[in-house]
Amino acid sequence: MALRVTFVAAARSSPLLAERFEDDRPLDGAGWEEVLRAAGGLLPLAAAELRYCSPTPRSRATGDALGYAPLVQLALRECDMGRWRGMTLGEAMAREPEAVDAWLADPRSAPHGGESLLGLITRVGGWLDTRPGEADGSIVAVAEPSVIRAALVYALKAPPATYWNLDVRPLSTTTVTGRAGHWNLRFDGAA
Repeated sequence: MALRVTFVAAARSSPLLAERFEDDRPLDGAGWEEVLRAAGGLLPLAAAELRYCSPTPRSRATGDALGYAPLVQLALRECDMGRWRGMTLGEAMAREPEAVDAWLADPRSAPHGGESLLGLITRVGGWLDTRPGEADGSIVAVAEPSVIRAALVYALKAPPATYWNLDVRPLSTTTVTGRAGHWNLRFDGAA
C-alpha cells in the first residue's frame, strides 16, 4: 500500500522565454484560459485527502480555480535565486555569464547568493518524505514546474543534473507513489 502524491503544474503567468526567476506575477489571461480548459480533467483531484500548493500567486490561483482550496507549503517554494531574483536566464547570462555557467554545471553552486540546485532538491524531497497519510491515501500539490522537477529528481534518486532534462508543462500532472525514501513514478494513460 502506498501514498499517492499528484503534482499539478501551475498555469503560466508569462510566455516561456519571458519567465523570470522567482516570478511573483499572477496568472495572465492565457493562464486563466488554460485553467478553464483543463479544469474538467483536473477537478477530480480535489477529492484528495490533503491539498497543498506552492506560495507563488500563480500556484495559489491555479489551486483555488480548480476548487482544491490548497494549504500553502513554504517547502514547495521555488529556488531562492538570490540577486538573480526577477531576472530571466538571458538577463542573468548577460550580466554574469561565468556565474550562470557555474550554476548550470555544478548542482552544489549558488553563485547568485541564494540556494543551490541540490539545496532545492533536498528541501522538496524532505517535504515529500514527511507527508502524512494513510496507506492508499492521496495528496494533490499545485507547484511551480521547477519544484516538480526537483521532486522527481529526488523521488527517482536521479543525479541532480537530470533536473535540466525534465520538461514540466503548465497544468500537467505527475504522480509519485510510495513512502518516505521509497518513491516510484506512476504513469497513468488511456486504457
